[in-house]
Amino acid sequence: DPMPLLAYAAGWIPMIPIAIANGVLREKTYGKRMTELRAHQLSSVTAIILFYGYTCLFQKIVPAADGSEALLAGAIWLSLTVCFEFVFGKYLAGHSWKKLLADYNIFKGRLWPLVLFTIFIAPYATRT
Repeated sequence: DPMPLLAYAAGWIPMIPIAIANGVLREKTYGKRMTELRAHQLSSVTAIILFYGYTCLFQKIVPAADGSEALLAGAIWLSLTVCFEFVFGKYLAGHSWKKLLADYNIFKGRLWPLVLFTIFIAPYATRT
């Protein structure tokens, strides 16, 4: 049945303005008063909270039928997020591949992989 796939893909779209608002908040406020790494880390934590909260709301509107469907939703959201990140980052924002990939280096304090993990697991973790 393609309907859940379409619902999950559509349900990902509000995550774009959530992410943009989170980035604007970082750039306009606390990002000016701390190192770039600390600002990235705080922004990652707020993104995790915002995406988890959004997923809780989404599950009330479009509840996953079971754990497998919830994991499918997470996989769709993860795929769309990574694709958006690289397409937008590279071709619209003009970032280098090196800069884009640097956010994946958790050993250098980058927390983006934890945000991606949250995007993937949140539909499963919040299902009722």
